[in-house]
Amino acid sequence: MGSSKLFKKIRYAMRFIPDSAYIQINYFARFKHFAHLKNPETYNEKLNWLKLHDRNPLYTRLVDKYEVKDYVANVIGSEYIIPTLGVWDHFDEIDFDELPAQFALKCTHDSGGLVIVEDKEKMDKKSAKKIIESSLKHNFYYIGREWPYKNVKPRIIAEQYICDDQSDDLIDYKFMCFNGKVKSIFTCTDRHLENGLKVTFFDREWKKMRFERRYPFDNKKIKAPKNLSKMIELAEVLSSNIPFVRVDFYEINEKIYFGELTFYPGCGFEKFKPEKWDRIFGDWLELPK
Repeated sequence: MGSSKLFKKIRYAMRFIPDSAYIQINYFARFKHFAHLKNPETYNEKLNWLKLHDRNPLYTRLVDKYEVKDYVANVIGSEYIIPTLGVWDHFDEIDFDELPAQFALKCTHDSGGLVIVEDKEKMDKKSAKKIIESSLKHNFYYIGREWPYKNVKPRIIAEQYICDDQSDDLIDYKFMCFNGKVKSIFTCTDRHLENGLKVTFFDREWKKMRFERRYPFDNKKIKAPKNLSKMIELAEVLSSNIPFVRVDFYEINEKIYFGELTFYPGCGFEKFKPEKWDRIFGDWLELPK
């Protein structure tokens, strides 16, 4: 049996392992010890506790990249929403003649089902179809047992293409909200460069926090977004009454756009360097009784 077929069989068999056991297997693989889920103390332990115990049905709507837009528009306003150009169940349903010259295709149910089209005339539709249809076949829940994704309907949306006139690097501003309060913010930069993604953390006063989590931080100076205080305000409104959620925004030509909501960054399996920051973040997160 080929290694790829064996891997698929193992991955399929892992679906039948209970969430708690699956989480411990993956946690041990990354941290070389099991998570203390009865009395969690670190950030990663608490994220995994939340996977098992904080099962608010609203979360399924909030991780759906299509459904979340109406929710966010109702809470903070439609002016922060990137316009949706269409929604489909299958790639072959898309009428590309109806789409503009530039747009983004996204799957609604996962992380990674994404195709950015900067010039429709040069679009490799065969490659795009392969990416999108591969994503549609997978239930994202089984990767890290992030249960809100289990019942999200797999669909495709096209969004308006967004770019900043002042920069070629579209920066994500990701607000880490602990019990409704922004405690840390990080940026994702240099996605398009050969040496890869940089992830840099800041406090809410935009002072750099000197630690790493999976990716190296960016040594160059990153300016605070002009709308930082407004972004913090909006993130705290959206995270109200949620133990932990990451609220993502873009700032395009000095205008704020909502990105997505993430409940378990890195599936709760990403190490901090230095390790003490896992405990510091954990201290910020008060779990529900």
